[in-house]
Amino acid sequence: MIRVSVLYPSGEGSTFDHNYYRTVHVPMAVKGWNPLSAQIDKGVSGPYEAAVHFVFPTVAAFENAMGMPVTADLMADLPNYTNISAVIQVAEIVEG
Repeated sequence: MIRVSVLYPSGEGSTFDHNYYRTVHVPMAVKGWNPLSAQIDKGVSGPYEAAVHFVFPTVAAFENAMGMPVTADLMADLPNYTNISAVIQVAEIVEG
């Protein structure tokens, strides 16, 4: 299994609408991509304002999701909740 983490670094002048992200954006991704799971973080302390972690069974399943039409819709939706450029981490889950 793999975990795809989308991390939003905190910074001066950055904006992030956590409610919109939780109620609109991430549900759109989950519905379109159908990951095994998704977990949203709201930063309390540390370098990130927010994050979402999607679990996919394989890298190929994640790559397939990236090619779906909903991915373009998700990219177009970014300005509706943030002005932060996300950092994406793809990792193999080795234990858990």
